[in-house]
Amino acid sequence: MTLGLIVVSNREPYRPQPNEDGSLGWQASIGGLTAALDPLLARVGGTWIAWGEEYPEVRTVQLPPQHPGYRLLRLTLDPDDVDAFYYGFSNDALWPMTHYFVDRARYRRRDWAAYERVNRQFADAVVATYQPGDIIWVQDYQLALVPRMVREALPDALIGFFWHIPWPSSEVFRTLPWDREILEGILGANLIGMHTREYARHFLSACRIVLGLEAQGSELQLPGHRVRVEAHPIGIETADFEEIAARPEVRERAERIRSELRGPLLLGVDRLDYTKGIPDRLEAFDTFLEAHPEQRGEVTLIQIAVPSREAVESYRRLREEVEGLVGRINGAHGREAWTPIHYQYRGLPREELIAHYLAADVMLVTPLRDGLNLVAKEFAAVSQRGVLILSEFAGAAAEMPEAIITNPFDHDGLAADIERALRMPEQERLRRLEALKRGLREHDLAGWARGFLRQLAPHAELA
Repeated sequence: MTLGLIVVSNREPYRPQPNEDGSLGWQASIGGLTAALDPLLARVGGTWIAWGEEYPEVRTVQLPPQHPGYRLLRLTLDPDDVDAFYYGFSNDALWPMTHYFVDRARYRRRDWAAYERVNRQFADAVVATYQPGDIIWVQDYQLALVPRMVREALPDALIGFFWHIPWPSSEVFRTLPWDREILEGILGANLIGMHTREYARHFLSACRIVLGLEAQGSELQLPGHRVRVEAHPIGIETADFEEIAARPEVRERAERIRSELRGPLLLGVDRLDYTKGIPDRLEAFDTFLEAHPEQRGEVTLIQIAVPSREAVESYRRLREEVEGLVGRINGAHGREAWTPIHYQYRGLPREELIAHYLAADVMLVTPLRDGLNLVAKEFAAVSQRGVLILSEFAGAAAEMPEAIITNPFDHDGLAADIERALRMPEQERLRRLEALKRGLREHDLAGWARGFLRQLAPHAELA
């Protein structure tokens, strides 16, 4: 059976970019979803349905631009609905709740109504696009109602759904006034993917407590179809990262970073989001310097904070908190020729990011809660000598036991883990790193996409 694939996501895989001659070009979006599914769709053909925020008058695009193999269908959303659906329900309700920040969650009925409307718009587009035999793959928390809406119109369709963020415990999930509706929406799929077995267990627990559905292993029987809930942790483009890391200019840049800054280098790279634990990491580094005064003037932390949701007041306050901590710690411990924390509020091109990974002796990936965390995987893929310190609350910790697993809420413990990483013998560093690399090569990004689709449609041709 030949695969005809319909991918559905809030974010589009390519973004419009004007060319110098006035024509409109298309540049690939940064992120794992585009990297995984764009080449697959280009091979097998199909449609990617997404919200076209810029240039909404352009409704369809043939992609990839150089060798078109599939169609991008761009939906136009009402600006008020965007505000309530995306910034409201998706990022003011679902995002904080799923990351266990219930005190930050805002459950507003107008936002829920917009979320339903937008999900209906996506579902209608899927139904209008669908041809018998097509496989539908819906992506992430912004579109949790789409599988059921499509199922109601296409009862025999094969539907996959992937939830890319944490699925919380039932006690937390049930704070959501629309817990039943979210579950019922997702359960329109035949296969539901999560990053970890823990998230899958939490989802099945919610189905039992909220809906009264008892699972048989990882399966649920619903009227008309069965649903499987499985762990499919996403990977990275391991070979691409290794190739870039081997380029002479990238290695030279890494050496310049090391020569410009003093001593062993610690590195943190995060989107500036309250889930990432940047203030706790800075406090732990402060604790480390207090406990080890001999390391003052020797160890430097590079903290790269990628701007995020700058129009949101709580994110502006977070930026002020982080920058205040950086100033306080640098003032308390800095010396004439040494600054403890080199703070950068910007995103980095991939080559520059990889150069920083190569330069780092210790990578600090310490979110308070994270669905997976690809930075940890990227660092492990390219580092030649570094040690990874990884939060136990990141989904990636389940796959990466060779990292130093830490509790980011325990500042004294994290400070002790920094000291342990810096003192780790070279043989142990290399042994841990090679084990991490083997796992990444065996479970890369393309393998994630193929593996999910093979579970969803075992007889489909993916080549």
